[in-house]
Amino acid sequence: MAVGSKKYSVSEISGHTSKDDCWLIIHGKVYDVTDFLEDHPGGDDVLLQAAANGDATQSFEDVGHSTAATNQMESFFMGVVDGIEAAVDAGGGDSNPAPASAGGNSNQAPAAGDPLLTKKPPAASPTSFMDVLLPLLILASAFAAWCYLKYYNNVQA
Repeated sequence: MAVGSKKYSVSEISGHTSKDDCWLIIHGKVYDVTDFLEDHPGGDDVLLQAAANGDATQSFEDVGHSTAATNQMESFFMGVVDGIEAAVDAGGGDSNPAPASAGGNSNQAPAAGDPLLTKKPPAASPTSFMDVLLPLLILASAFAAWCYLKYYNNVQA
């Protein structure tokens, strides 16, 4: 976080959710994305909805933005959310915000190896029963039809 960043209250930020004035909270930082609404690849509705929901951090992370997009965000930076320490990891990227009242030195950036700040790859989805059963049923049906046509029809003829 930049020293001397302006602090905004959540209630103040929540008043900026229109096409004419749109602010986002991402990782405890406040961004004025009004001028970017029309240029956003996902459309302005995505940003407006994220602004209306309050903290857009989870939505931002779920999409998996590129480094270029993350770097571009800095041009929209306005300040930080009052009461939240915007943490920066060793790689220079944003990480999850930590409440300023959390124990320890709130001015110190979290350790790079902190397991709470390490982004985990998405877990592989477990194979559902239908993912296995349906192909097996189709295969069994095809085999049964082949057997019927090959052997049962020959006996009848």
